[in-house]
Amino acid sequence: VQLQASGGGLVQPGGSLRLSCVASGDYFGIYAMVWFRQAPGKQRELVAGITSDGSTEYVDSVKGRFTISRDNAKNTLYLQMNSLKPEDTAVYYCNAGLQIASNADEYIKWGQGTLVTVSS
Repeated sequence: VQLQASGGGLVQPGGSLRLSCVASGDYFGIYAMVWFRQAPGKQRELVAGITSDGSTEYVDSVKGRFTISRDNAKNTLYLQMNSLKPEDTAVYYCNAGLQIASNADEYIKWGQGTLVTVSS
């Protein structure tokens, strides 16, 4: 599965963005899908994940503000981000696996990611 994330940009605090991740290849629907982010000088962290059957999980810092979803018919993963804060500034990456793993080293390949900047 090859993945391409998009939708990042500059947004003011309190604003919203929706990230998309389009997957090429077959069997998108069988994978758990995840969004990670990496801020400057920090480790890549799991932000949200969604299993093949639609179960979701989030890091505490984004609960109630971010929503992960998937459209298997379009081979697309989404991350709706509301009430954005400056500390959400990071490069956001999507990835796929057989289960949601919080350790970035468990994913073999990473795409380019999309930059989200939250600033006034």
